[in-house]
This record gives sequence, structure tokens and C-alpha cells, in this order.
Amino acid sequence: MADIFVSYARADRDLVLPLVEAFQAEGWSVWWDPEIAPGVEFDRLIATELAAAKTVVVVWTPTSVDSRWVKGEARDAADRGVLTPIRFNQAIMPIDFRAIHTSDMDDWAADRESAPYQSLRKSIRTQLNQENSTAPAVAVKPKRNPVGICVFPFQNMSGDPEQEYFSDGITEDIITDLSKVSALSIASRHTTFSLKGTSANVADIAKQTSAAFVLEGSVRKSGNRVRITAQLINTANDDHIWAERFDRDLDDIFKLQDEISEAIVKALKLTLLPEEKQALEHRSTGNSEAYKTFLMTRQFSVMGNERHQKTIVRLCRHAVSLDPNYAQAWASLAIAQWELHRGDQRNASGEIAAEKAIALDPMLADAHAAIGAIRQEQGRYDEGLEACIHALSLDSNSYFAARLAGVHSMALGRLKDAITYFEMAANIIDTEYYACSMVIQCYESLEEFDHAHKASKRAIERIEKIIAVEPDHGNALGLGTGALMRLGQTDRAKEWAARAYLLDPDNINLQFNIACAMLRGGEVEIGLNSIAGFIDRISEGALKWMRTDTDFDTVRDDPRFIAMLAKAEAQFKSGSA
Repeated sequence: MADIFVSYARADRDLVLPLVEAFQAEGWSVWWDPEIAPGVEFDRLIATELAAAKTVVVVWTPTSVDSRWVKGEARDAADRGVLTPIRFNQAIMPIDFRAIHTSDMDDWAADRESAPYQSLRKSIRTQLNQENSTAPAVAVKPKRNPVGICVFPFQNMSGDPEQEYFSDGITEDIITDLSKVSALSIASRHTTFSLKGTSANVADIAKQTSAAFVLEGSVRKSGNRVRITAQLINTANDDHIWAERFDRDLDDIFKLQDEISEAIVKALKLTLLPEEKQALEHRSTGNSEAYKTFLMTRQFSVMGNERHQKTIVRLCRHAVSLDPNYAQAWASLAIAQWELHRGDQRNASGEIAAEKAIALDPMLADAHAAIGAIRQEQGRYDEGLEACIHALSLDSNSYFAARLAGVHSMALGRLKDAITYFEMAANIIDTEYYACSMVIQCYESLEEFDHAHKASKRAIERIEKIIAVEPDHGNALGLGTGALMRLGQTDRAKEWAARAYLLDPDNINLQFNIACAMLRGGEVEIGLNSIAGFIDRISEGALKWMRTDTDFDTVRDDPRFIAMLAKAEAQFKSGSA
């Protein structure tokens, strides 16, 4: 993570560039969005970088003062005590920032010896705890622009549609491997897999991802043998600059992935740093059978159907029985157990599995995200948010961490932060629907109704695609009911709710979400009946959530609601729940 996060309006780039170069010459690492390479979405990185920065330099100009993004970043930095504001062109700052001391930079003229810059330098050194340091700053060269690559989903050539999970898993792992190389910028999984199944050619991919190169290939698995073909294509002229076919035993799958990554680095005439080479060689498991089993869990987890959680638990347990040191499988086990625990407190909470994963690999993002999930169920939202932010600092592509960070922020009343995290999660997985649905309530609470309407349409579009494949997807049906209510489609929402109860009558989370939808839509009686259907089986975490969830505000004073809530709380106090 960078020392300095620079917040500014894109139109002011030429004004900001000399400052960035000056900061880098001081030996400080700087994050500003021109360093986001083609194919990587801004929203997916901003929350992680902003939260981790030691100081946030906000550049106020007549343009940036009207940017809600700049103002939001400034407010976050001010709340954390890391704000370093500067001003150009006598900008009139937003009213809530006028009392904060701001350095006027109009006279600095890109001169690092000038009084304005020296004053700013002192402020930053204080924020970085360097002001009293006797160690001289080390000058560093600005980072070069990384090479953009899109890893197109490898084709499943096995003749068996059931092997799709394997080719998708190989693609995801190659994306993960290449993202460890600082000289490369890899198009996100969301962008990559959104193109899967389309007729996109290299030119189309280049246009949509701005990638300079496309890696495409195929996977054929038969028994214990696997054949992978791969080719790297220059999008500027459609030239194949590298191509190879690998025929191996499945036991060599990890070595094969290493060879592909190293071949791409070599073909592009790049040099791996020692730590990057070490990172590429690091594998969570060396057991090919455990790895193959774990890839199956990805296939079941991506759709988010609660009915699949027992299958995921079973697969993960098999994976860790084959390799007890498989940290990623332990983390996925923890997350699935947490999902089951939410619906039935008799199930394991997942905490033991999460702690096992962290002990095996302290740098594993999903392990820390699992702890964040468990803290949500316990109502310890501050600790949960901290765990999720740490997970995102380890892997900005961690969907689960982004989603849970949004939930924790929402519970803490930090709605703008929640929106940032939910939007980040929605961008990581193209079939994601949970964060898409949760963010609607945040926009409504902030009275950003246009955004809420757009978010509702996006959520229902994604959910419709999911239930077309899985008609009994309870979680999607429940959240979809809420999106329909918000779009004014009351009759359709009621129809979805009725169907959901028939298809998945024991799903507490489904009933919870339908209650929220009906209450939000003014259908109080239906909403209260929904609460009555699950309140005797509610988890303690869900009960804590109900105390602050704005969807229940319309019935806070309703005697029936008060009585149901009191009965549930009494059960937990007596220990009978």
C-alpha cells in the first residue's frame, strides 16, 4: 500500500503530475489513479488504497470542489486524521473543510525548494512520522507504466461440460499469478469472465479492456492427464508473440502454471523481482487431488446459493483431509460454515477453520475475510470491518472481503463507505447480486434516489439471470423481491415471495429479506407475518442486525413487532435459543 493517496479531479491531472513526481523523489510511494493500468476498475481499488494510505493529499481546485468523489475521500481522510489538503487557483473549498488548515500551492511553480512545497513536505513528513527522523529520504524512480494483459477464459476442450470448473479454475489462477508481477497490469476477473461465451475477437477484447496483449488458450483434461495450449497475442497487430502446448500429468499442474507465467514474462522481456518470483512459486497446496477438489467449490460458491453450502463444506473437508495444510480450503470451509451457522446456530461458526487458515497462511485474504464474517454474526462490527480491510489490503480482488466490509460499514452507519465497498464487490464478480441489492438501501438512506433506482434495476437484471438457471435460489429470490418492490413492481414482488416460500420454506435469510421487502413497500401485514415465520429460529447476529436495520423502522412502534423482538431477545438472554 502507498504512503500517499492523492485525491483530485481528473481534469487537473497536469497540475497534479509535478507534485506526484516530487513526492516520489522524496522516496514516498504514491497512489493516484493514472497508475491504474488498462483493464483494472477504479472502484475496486480505491477503498483499499484509501484505507491503507498513511496520508491523503486532497487537491482542491475550482474543478475538484464539485467532485463528490473528492469530497468523499476528503471526509474519509479527515475522519481518520490523515488529511493533508492543498489548494490551487484560490479554490473556494466545501464549507465543512474551510476550517481545516490548507496549504496554498499557487506559488510553488514545480519548485521543490519553494516555501509552499517545503511547508507541504513538512506536513507530510509529520503524517508519515518522519519529521524527527534522522534517516535521509531515498530518491526513487517513478513506476513505469505496466503492460496490460487480458487473460481470456480458457476453453474447456474435454468434451465434458462438467469439466468447465477446471478450465475456469486454471484461468483464475493464471490471472492471480500474473497479478503478482508489478510490471504487468491484468484485466480483472470480472472484466475477463464477462466476455466468456461471446464472439469477441482480439480487437474486441482490446477495445473493451485496453489491454496491449491477450492470453488465450484451452484446457483438455482426461483422467490424470491434462493438455493446456496457450498463446500470447499482440492486440496492436494481431501477432502471436508466444505459443506453447503442454501435455502433463495432473500432478504437474502447479509446475505447468509456473511455466506459463514465466514464459509470458520472458516473452515480454520483463524481469521478475526476487519477491515476485517467490510469490509465483508459492502454492497453497502441492496436492493435485486436493486442488482439483477445491476448484469444484469455486463452481458452487460463485452463484451464492445457500443450498450449496453443505456441498462446499463437504468438498473443503475432503480437500483438507488430502492436505491438512491447505490454507485456502480451510478459509473456504470457514466461510461456508459461517453461512450455515447464520441459518442454524447448531452448525459450526467457522471460527476454528478461519483461525487454522490464518495460522497456515497469514497473508491469505479469504482467511481474514472469514474472520470478518464471523465478527458480523457476533455483532462486533468494528473488528469485522478491520479484518475485511486487512483482507483487501492483501488482495483487492477479494469479493467476500469487499462484500462484508460493506455490511460492517452499513451496520456502523458509514453509508458512503458501505456504498464504496458494495460497488467494489459488485464489480469483482459479474454474477454478483448480494452487494448489488444491499447498496440500494444505502443510496435510499442518503436520499440518492436516482442511484437507488439504477442499483435496483442492476440487481434485478442479475437476479433474473440467476433464477433462470436456479429457480429455487432462495437468497436471490428474497433479495430480488426487495428490488422489485423498490422498482414499484408490487404484484410481481408478492408473486416472487409466494414462490420463494414454496420452494425454500425453511430458509431464514430468505424470510428475513422478504420481510424487509414487504415493510419497505408498505405491505406491513405481510411483512409482520414473514417476521413471525422466522423469529423463533433467528440467529443472534440477525437479531442484532434487526435493531438497526432501517427496513424495520416502519414497525418499530408496532406492538406485534415489539412483542416478537422482545420474545427473541429473551430467549438469547436465557440461553434457550
